[in-house]
Amino acid sequence: MNNKDNANQEQQYDVQEVRPKELDCDVVRFQNNKEKWVAFVGLLNGHPYEIFTGLQDDEEGIVLPKTVTHGKIIKQTNADGSHRYDFQFENKRGYKTTVEGLSEKFNPEYWNYAKLISGVLRYRMPIDHVIKLVSSLSLRDDSINTWKNGVVKALRKYASGGQQSEDNKNKNQTTQQQ
Repeated sequence: MNNKDNANQEQQYDVQEVRPKELDCDVVRFQNNKEKWVAFVGLLNGHPYEIFTGLQDDEEGIVLPKTVTHGKIIKQTNADGSHRYDFQFENKRGYKTTVEGLSEKFNPEYWNYAKLISGVLRYRMPIDHVIKLVSSLSLRDDSINTWKNGVVKALRKYASGGQQSEDNKNKNQTTQQQ
């Protein structure tokens, strides 16, 4: 491996503690005890950096067209200095639509677990390990356990072609070169 490859690999795995104002985002839908939920997986350089989850609900939750699978999570600073997170996507006609206050739409217990998972993602724990960690959580009731399964589903798509696979590929290339 040459110096350029080493620099690219180090840059790819750098921890970025200060969250950028905007992150690309994948949208993953799942069921939690017959309720429709949605997960927003914020991506930094194509790797999961944070996760938000909430009900897909006309009254108190998040309403999105079924065709929306990508967008941006935007961190906003309110007048009082507090922060909120908005989700923005382009509709079929190319107009930007913003769902404000993702953090205000979630059950505080789910929000706290999602913050914990986001912290683990932010510090670049390999996705396979994050999935194992989330799967092993022993939670109080059935509702939050089925939510946990939805989070695992949302993250699993990054394990097959994500950073763990890249790590193994890099190890194999290094072994072959020796």
